Amino acid sequence: MQAIIYCRVSTEKDTQESSLQRQEEELIYLANQHNFQVVKIVKEQASGYDLDRPGILEVMEHLENMDDRILLIQDETRLGRGNAKIALLHVLIKLGVKIYTISDNGELQISDADSMVLKIVALVEEYQRKLHNIKIKRGMERAVEKGYRPELNLSNRGTNAGRERKEVPIEEIVRLRDKGLTFHDIAATLRGFGYHVSKATVHRRYQEYKLDEHKMEKS
Repeated sequence: MQAIIYCRVSTEKDTQESSLQRQEEELIYLANQHNFQVVKIVKEQASGYDLDRPGILEVMEHLENMDDRILLIQDETRLGRGNAKIALLHVLIKLGVKIYTISDNGELQISDADSMVLKIVALVEEYQRKLHNIKIKRGMERAVEKGYRPELNLSNRGTNAGRERKEVPIEEIVRLRDKGLTFHDIAATLRGFGYHVSKATVHRRYQEYKLDEHKMEKS
């Protein structure tokens, strides 16, 4: 099974180079103990309180593209400190990453306190997702109540929708706006059918359309 090694020290002092080297050596030994094939070793000198770290971002990118998502670290504090650590643990758990540490001599054992916080974060995220879906559903229902028929209007639905859905259907924005929907509801309705647009984007495209229409009328 393939694994990634991540080593971190908190300062950029030259004396920390030996610490990075020691972490690497110990983690290679840990990998050999578990018969892991190390495919990437990332080392960096950065504060654990900072999420904007090139090294950890590189690690996350590699893990997302791996079949065997295994990460080797000295201990959980190498991932980060405080809120940064919790955020990274949450993302790694969602990705299905197995974290092995030297301090645990195997898979990471999350403390009861951190485990409780992670459960709360996951619960909040779940309710945020539910709320987002409710908003989309509400926007679609209001559109249908006002006579909008997506099965007739959205001609690019179905197997050929893929790339075309990245384009904002201005005709549908205008049609929904004429029916009295707010830009918020229009955006929610379109997202429900696969168009990843925000309220600001809908408003901007609508204003651009109206401006072009006005120019055509004057010419």
